[in-house]
Amino acid sequence: MSEKILDATGLLCPLPVLKLRKHLKSMESGDIVLINADDPAAAIDIPHFCNEQGHTLLEAERVEGGHRFLLTKGS
Repeated sequence: MSEKILDATGLLCPLPVLKLRKHLKSMESGDIVLINADDPAAAIDIPHFCNEQGHTLLEAERVEGGHRFLLTKGS
């Protein structure tokens, strides 16, 4: 299992989710990714993406300047 950090700050919808999807393709099931995003829509889009694609959203928090999400890649 590995951990990755993905910076999606400065990207607007739908780019944070598209960048996350591309990044997840290179990861193995069970790997963890931390994604930072400052697009307000990411607060809705990333949890929805995880739910639809079978990934586990471990944490979602609002931080100064945006949002931070921690998730585990599903199978």
